[in-house]
Formats: sequence, C-alpha cells, structure tokens
Amino acid sequence: MNPIKHVAIIMDGNGRWGVKHKQSRNAGHRAGLNTVDLIINHCINHKIKFLTLYTFSSENWKRPKNEIVFLFKLLENFLQKKISKIIEKDIKLKFIGELNKLPTKLQKLIKLSEKKTFNKKTLQVNIALNYGSKIELINTVKKIKRKKITINEKNIDNNLYTKHLPNPDILIRTGNTNRLSNFLLWQLSYTEIFFEKKLWPDFKGKDFDKIMNKFKNIKRNFGSI
Repeated sequence: MNPIKHVAIIMDGNGRWGVKHKQSRNAGHRAGLNTVDLIINHCINHKIKFLTLYTFSSENWKRPKNEIVFLFKLLENFLQKKISKIIEKDIKLKFIGELNKLPTKLQKLIKLSEKKTFNKKTLQVNIALNYGSKIELINTVKKIKRKKITINEKNIDNNLYTKHLPNPDILIRTGNTNRLSNFLLWQLSYTEIFFEKKLWPDFKGKDFDKIMNKFKNIKRNFGSI
C-alpha cells in the first residue's frame, strides 16, 4: 500500500461554477474556499503532511483587473479571519511564487501568516501564488550560478521554492481540463495524476477519499519493472 505524504491540487473551475450558478465568476472563487477548508480537513484525517494548492498562476495576470483585485482581497480576508483557526488546527502556511510582485498589504499578511504558523506540524499547506514552474526553474538555475555550485539534480532540488519538501505523490486537477498549466513541472516527474470532471466548488470529500484509496493500490515502478 503506497504511503501518501504530499498532495498537489490545481483548483480549476471556480469561475465557470460561479457563472453557471450565480452569474458571477467571483461568486465561484468565494465558493471554492469552502472546498479548500473541506480538503484541508480530509488531508488531516488521512495524516497527509503536505498539501500544495495552485491559487494564482503567473499567467493569471491576463484576467480582468476586477477579478484579480477580488481574488487578492479574498485571500487577504481569508488570512485575516481564518488565521486563528489555522493555528488551532496546527497547520503551517508556506507561500511559493514571485511574492514580491503582489500587493504590499497582501505581502505583509503573507509574512505574518508564515511567521505565526512557522512551528505548526500537523499539515503544511503550500499556497502557490503568482507561481509559474518555468520561472521557478529559471530562478533556481540563477541561484545555483550565484552560489557557483554544479548544476545537477540534487542542487536543483535544493534550490526550488519547494526545497526540503517531498515531491507530490498525487496531483489532482478539477474542472475537466487535462493539462499541467505550468505547475510544479520538475516536481511532478513521477507523480500520479488524477483529472476530475467536477468543477472545484463541486469537489467533495468523498471524491478526495476515492482518489486516496485508488492511489494506495497503484503499482509504482519509478522506471523499474
């Protein structure tokens, strides 16, 4: 039976769900937060130690400005109102991506949230924000060159945003789209991928549990027979 240490999720379909049910993409983003809460609780129940959520990609700046502003405000409110509950659940928050390009208020809340949860151990939630895997790899190579060390697999691993983390065992993408969308391209090289038709706000705990159970019985060869 395969152990599960790290689950990564592309939370796709919020906007489409909002238009379908509320005639508003922003309503879908708000509804998606309820699914985030649900899946965090299921990760804790499964004793999973790391959860990485693709929240805002480096390509998402192409979206309408009012939607981007809403998304950042939604995250700000989440960090302000939910931080005590996050601490209570013994959850560590870690943000990955080009954070210096985010609004100043959000940057301050990110730093404060990371500081307040730094010693929490039950679950680490990595929030990929203004994240793009190609940019991450370029920045990694630049770091290695500055350090004047050899470019090899180990040194790339040790200089990624996800350094010190195990690579994801499972990637889930909701929203009926079958692609990686510039997410953790290096880290996903041997990850089992599950594409789900449901939009993210419709993704339930039973759907998550079904994937966990299926994964545990997959024969994983990692290049061998």
